[in-house]
Amino acid sequence: ETNDGKPQLEQALQVYRAGKPEIIDKPVASNLAEVVAIYRAAEHFDVPMFSSSSLRYSEGAQAIRAGKVGDVLGCNAYSPASIEPSHTDLVWYGFHGVESLCTCMGGGCERVSHVATEGRELAVGVWSGGRIGTFHGIREGKAGYGGTAFGTTGITPIGDYGGYRPLVVEIAKFFRTREALIDPQETIEPYACMEAAAESKRNRGASGAIADVMSVAEVKATEL
Repeated sequence: ETNDGKPQLEQALQVYRAGKPEIIDKPVASNLAEVVAIYRAAEHFDVPMFSSSSLRYSEGAQAIRAGKVGDVLGCNAYSPASIEPSHTDLVWYGFHGVESLCTCMGGGCERVSHVATEGRELAVGVWSGGRIGTFHGIREGKAGYGGTAFGTTGITPIGDYGGYRPLVVEIAKFFRTREALIDPQETIEPYACMEAAAESKRNRGASGAIADVMSVAEVKATEL
C-alpha cells in the first residue's frame, strides 16, 4: 500500500525472498525500469505478483473488454493527472486513466506522442492495426474519470469510476489461487506508454517508440 513508488523494489524483494504472493497498489514503481526490475524479481523468485488500478475493473471498461462494441478501433480516456517530480510524469496519478485506456484498447501500443501545459496532459498512442487511443490528464478545472470506446459494432462510454470493490474481489481471488490475474506484460505496457509519453515531451512532441523505451528500461533494470 506504499503510495511512493520509489521504495517499491526494495519492499517487494523482502516479500519475494519470503516466498509470499504480493499485491502492489499503484504505482508499481516510480519509472519503467523499476517496474521491469520488480517483475523480473517476481519471476526469479517464482512468486505470484499482481498490481492494478481499480479503474481496470470498472463495469464499463470490463464490458468493453468483453466485446460490447466489437473490436475496439479507438478510445479516449481521462482522469486526474497530478504530478510528483520523483516519478515519470503520468505515473503518479495519470496512471488511472492510462490503465483504463489500455484495458479497453488491449495490448499492442507501438508509439506515443504527448503535449502538456501547466494544467493539462494529452497523450496520443498508436496501436497495432492503426488503432488510436488518447489520454487526457486533468490538473485544473472539473476532474473525473471516464472516456469513450469506438468499436466495429458500437460506440459507448467507459462510464464513471466504480469504486474499489471490483478490484478487491480480484485481489481476494489472487490470494486464494496464487495465480496472477493479469499477464505481466499487460501491466508493464501502460508504464511503457507513460515512459514513451515522457520521452515525447522531452522531444517536444516527437513520438516515442514503445520498443525503444522498453529496451532502455530493460538495460537499466539490470543495474538496479
